[in-house]
Amino acid sequence: MRVLHLSSEKTWRGGEQQIAYLVGELKNQGVDCHVICRKASAFSKFCAEQGWTFQEVGFKNSLDILSALKVLKYCRKHQIDLVHMHGSGSHGVGVLSATMGNKSKLVLSRRVDFPLKNNILSRWKYNHPSIKRILCVSNKIKEIVEKSVDNKGICRTVYSGIDLEKFSQAPVSNFLRKKYNLDEQAKLIGNTSAIADHKDYVTFVDTAEEVLKRQENVYFFIFGAGPLLQEVKDYIEQKGLSERIIFTGFINNIPEVLPELDVFLMTSKTEGLGTSLLDAMAASVPIVATEAGGIPEIVINGNTGLTAKVKDYITLSNHIVSLINDWELRSKLVANATKFVLKFDKKETAKKTLDIYNEIFS
Repeated sequence: MRVLHLSSEKTWRGGEQQIAYLVGELKNQGVDCHVICRKASAFSKFCAEQGWTFQEVGFKNSLDILSALKVLKYCRKHQIDLVHMHGSGSHGVGVLSATMGNKSKLVLSRRVDFPLKNNILSRWKYNHPSIKRILCVSNKIKEIVEKSVDNKGICRTVYSGIDLEKFSQAPVSNFLRKKYNLDEQAKLIGNTSAIADHKDYVTFVDTAEEVLKRQENVYFFIFGAGPLLQEVKDYIEQKGLSERIIFTGFINNIPEVLPELDVFLMTSKTEGLGTSLLDAMAASVPIVATEAGGIPEIVINGNTGLTAKVKDYITLSNHIVSLINDWELRSKLVANATKFVLKFDKKETAKKTLDIYNEIFS
């Protein structure tokens, strides 16, 4: 089977990591994988480093005719059996290539819980006859997509996976405490999500403010970057919390630093699944999160973590204080989550995806 993966994003975020995991594991299982990605993108650089077969195209928008034509030509030249479209940009280009005559079967991955647009273009994209399956990263996403798809039977839930091995092999280094000169008694709370609107870092900051009213020697960490970086920094400064909420910038040693956290806090207002939550589970860090999107499918309140309604910073802060002071509760949640996360290995995600590929051709 020859499979072409389409990646239209310029930067590297959770979706690109999932494509990387999937392609790598499919290759290990004997699938002939090809990639078409955006020119000069982070994924293009990654493919080159991995020595993968790939081609760059513009992906200027979801109806980029030139990119669709290049996908069509690539599929004909390499006799591609199936095109796996990852994200909205690649979705439109993939469907457009089918309209131009591409005979390859199409599979779409849907990773976000935004409602589908109710217009002619969106209905055309999601109901095109060449699309044989839509893989949703959670049951919540599947529920949303099914509302706009005529043939609901093509929608399947395939949970995202993580690399469990990288956490079992991570060194213990006290990286954060050393770098930011924090004592051993300091409690560290963090989030590794991109600094984007749907991650709702305003609620993260509001939660931190409430916790700091009741707990001393607590520090909050925001790892990475994103389009709202300066806006969030301004909000933190406005509240006088700059010394207690620390921006690390982009770091490439998440498996090393994540286990240092006393609590992982995710305050998203929309979320497909939240693979950073799975990372926290693998790192044995207790979780406090909102109930956005597919989060409740992995953070089960009182079992694998503690949850609150979207934007409910009071309950979120109460949960954090409880975890800081209740060692028994903390131990129970970590034990349950560490066992639960074993089902979300990237190998299992690839296996389920390949089963669906084979099902299409059976």
